[in-house]
Amino acid sequence: MTSRRRGGELEDALLEAAWAELVAGGFNAFTFEGVATRAHTSRPVLSRRWQTRQQLAIAAIRHHSELDPVTIPDTGTLRGDLVEFLREVASKRVEYIALFSTLVATSFEENGEPASVLRTQALGPGSTRYDELLRRAADRGDIDPTRLTPRVAQVPVDLIRNDLIMYGRNLDDGRIVAIVDEVFLPLVAPDVTPRLMAPEER
Repeated sequence: MTSRRRGGELEDALLEAAWAELVAGGFNAFTFEGVATRAHTSRPVLSRRWQTRQQLAIAAIRHHSELDPVTIPDTGTLRGDLVEFLREVASKRVEYIALFSTLVATSFEENGEPASVLRTQALGPGSTRYDELLRRAADRGDIDPTRLTPRVAQVPVDLIRNDLIMYGRNLDDGRIVAIVDEVFLPLVAPDVTPRLMAPEER
């Protein structure tokens, strides 16, 4: 006889079933009934915890992200760290990004909620692991802090997200390297051009 699931064990099982249902059919086909069937439970068990399918989907995305976080490499250089980081994002987050894009489009159409609100709900207020990567690079002198504005800092993440939406698992590794070498590093690299001394300084 199977023991009855309760508390955290039950919620983990529900969220794992919700994630599997999202991956199998996408957000457009995502229903309480489908998740309940997959989790071997009833719809009321779900609706007592999440009022809408959007809330359940966001909870499932967040749960999955926490179970399999993107790690921060430590290669000793900004270029090495960023290439490896974006490769892992491409490997671990391809389903998440595809699902999230559909969720954003549907939610905006139904409720007028912007992507930034849903992203915070799904992932929390900020990308602290990525921020740590950039802080380490600045401490090593790989980054000119005056060039690293919040908008510039997000460029690699925004570009890899766009490419994953466009190409999915067919994303060419060369595009990841190009994001780093051709776009981001020129934006943030310290200026090493020798400065000519003024006559009064000589």
